[in-house]
Amino acid sequence: MRGARDGRRKQGEHAEEAAARYLARKGLHVIGRNFHCRGGELDIIARDGQTLVFVEVRYRGTSSYENPMESVTPRKQQRLIRAANFYLQRHQLWQYPCRFDVIAIEPGRLRRYRAHWIKNAFDAST
Repeated sequence: MRGARDGRRKQGEHAEEAAARYLARKGLHVIGRNFHCRGGELDIIARDGQTLVFVEVRYRGTSSYENPMESVTPRKQQRLIRAANFYLQRHQLWQYPCRFDVIAIEPGRLRRYRAHWIKNAFDAST
């Protein structure tokens, strides 16, 4: 049981690293990763110009046909929003516009991973 959990954790870490590299190639500046607070966790915090971007990373295997947004349930969205609010408060960044993105990482053929990026996947008013 523990080995499987450790394997999933490692897989998640690799997916987050791949997502951070992908976002950097797309021009975003990653300013934080794995921010934990009582309300939840933010996988990646990045800056896209003057906009702060909170990115949820989802790994899906080749046999998964699930849309990555389907795995980011309304409950998960609320946890991300709470964590983002805490991050903004702690770092006094309320003046910046924000958005929530989801990036799905899956195994690729020629490259190690492929990314599917959903910008503005949801907003804090949902």
